[in-house]
Amino acid sequence: MHASKLSTVQDLRRGNRAEVLLRLYADGPLARPELARLTGLSQATVSNVVGDLLDAGIVTEAGAVDSSGGRPRMLLRIDPGYATVIGVDVGETRVKVELFDLGMRELARADYALTDQGTDVDQVVAAILAGLEKVSGHAGVDPARIMGVGIGVPGLVEHGDELLVHGQTMGWRAVPLVRLLQEGGAVPPLMVDNGAKTMGQAEMWFGAGRGADHAVMILLGSGIGASIVTDGKPYRGSTTSAGEIGHLTVAIDGRRCRCGAIGCLEAYVGAEAVLDRYREQRPDDTLTGADEETRIAALVAAADLDAVAAEVLDTTARYLGAGIGNLVNLLNPRRIVLGGWAGLAMGNRMLPAIQTYAAAHSLHRPFEGTSIELARLGADAVALGAATLPVEHFLRSGGRTD
Repeated sequence: MHASKLSTVQDLRRGNRAEVLLRLYADGPLARPELARLTGLSQATVSNVVGDLLDAGIVTEAGAVDSSGGRPRMLLRIDPGYATVIGVDVGETRVKVELFDLGMRELARADYALTDQGTDVDQVVAAILAGLEKVSGHAGVDPARIMGVGIGVPGLVEHGDELLVHGQTMGWRAVPLVRLLQEGGAVPPLMVDNGAKTMGQAEMWFGAGRGADHAVMILLGSGIGASIVTDGKPYRGSTTSAGEIGHLTVAIDGRRCRCGAIGCLEAYVGAEAVLDRYREQRPDDTLTGADEETRIAALVAAADLDAVAAEVLDTTARYLGAGIGNLVNLLNPRRIVLGGWAGLAMGNRMLPAIQTYAAAHSLHRPFEGTSIELARLGADAVALGAATLPVEHFLRSGGRTD
């Protein structure tokens, strides 16, 4: 067979395998007739593809269901034990490393606090490497079955001749993160994306965004960012920086942001800024806790009795609502999801106020078609979403891990 024709046949087979794997992962377990209907492939093609995937151990049988007027149909699913993946959440206060099977069940984790708000690249790299070693050495897990490592970072990710991370608020300038990790012994494939985007992918696949073709997933932590989904696909912009909602201007002569600009949304709603505003109004700051996470939790707990804490949270809800109103008017999403450790910690109390303030800053008609809700996957969504990066590559490549 001519090389070009062979290549075309191989590409077709790989494409068919990808169609089946993606459908099984999203909606499985499924029987062969359902796979044919959902993928648009013929029954014969589905049978051939499934046979290959069963032989490779990627797909396994998951029991039978009765069929109307015929033999019971065998259900199929991707074998969660076929491989493992690692997800890394690089935050400004800590690094989390988690090991998952293909069903995204957590098998092991490591968690390292950062002492410098993530500004020391060497400390971040050391924490990631230590976490990879710890979780990959977990009892009963074969390191050879680790499909890949996904990493969510708080910055812009530039994909060029070399992957570079730009984190302006942390002082990261063109950090060659993948190269630094490989020099430290990390084994490829290593895949990196912005943490808000990995959280967004997790919520779209498994959580509050599932089923919404137009959505915005907001990650609120020390700062704030977002993942924008249009027609079911992430929107990245011309240089992948789309979603930096923390640097929308919400006050022309407002507070100075960590990025250096004046009046950014992040300067009012990011955890660091919220705590700063509380200290300014309550110099005898009585909040307990040595880090941002415990102090934000203490602020929320104090709001029932402390008028200053309640006012700070209401102001936070006002600005966040205004920012969300801008998103409603600009993007017309079906769903807006608030997540991140600070978003969840404050959102449980503030969500009704956020919805009210967002309505006041939105055009009525688009707002009526938008739901604003909390993320469902918890504070580990960034790591979970990062782990889906190698999983997505595996599925879309038809089961290839290279």
